[in-house]
Amino acid sequence: MQLSNGSDLGQRLTNLRLQHSDLDSAIRALEEGGPANELQIKRLKKRKLQLKDEIVRIEDVLTPDIIA
Repeated sequence: MQLSNGSDLGQRLTNLRLQHSDLDSAIRALEEGGPANELQIKRLKKRKLQLKDEIVRIEDVLTPDIIA
């Protein structure tokens, strides 16, 4: 992941958080909708975890290490 500056990373982070939230809503809707396609739910959950991992990586880059 090569982005030129903190602004680009911040924008990417916002986009990823929105996608993560959208997936959460989609998963909840499928689960509440009765007999759901379990394979589809598993795929959405896997994608949600991938997004979360990327969010954490970007947050680590944007948040400076503080040595106490």
